[in-house]
Amino acid sequence: MNDGKTRKDIYPGLLVNIILKKNQRSGELTEGIVKDILTSSPYHSRGIKVRLTDGQIGRVAEILEDED
Repeated sequence: MNDGKTRKDIYPGLLVNIILKKNQRSGELTEGIVKDILTSSPYHSRGIKVRLTDGQIGRVAEILEDED
């Protein structure tokens, strides 16, 4: 399963589940389409930070659409 911690696996247009900052404790997931990648490092232990097309920002918890 792709857990969204590696930047090269994430690109605009990808369908993902993210955890919003306000939902970090509960772990509640928000589904959306990646618009921008906000993390510059190639790997992040808590997930790559992205902006969704609806403007919400969070860390990728899982990638839903996998084109491998």
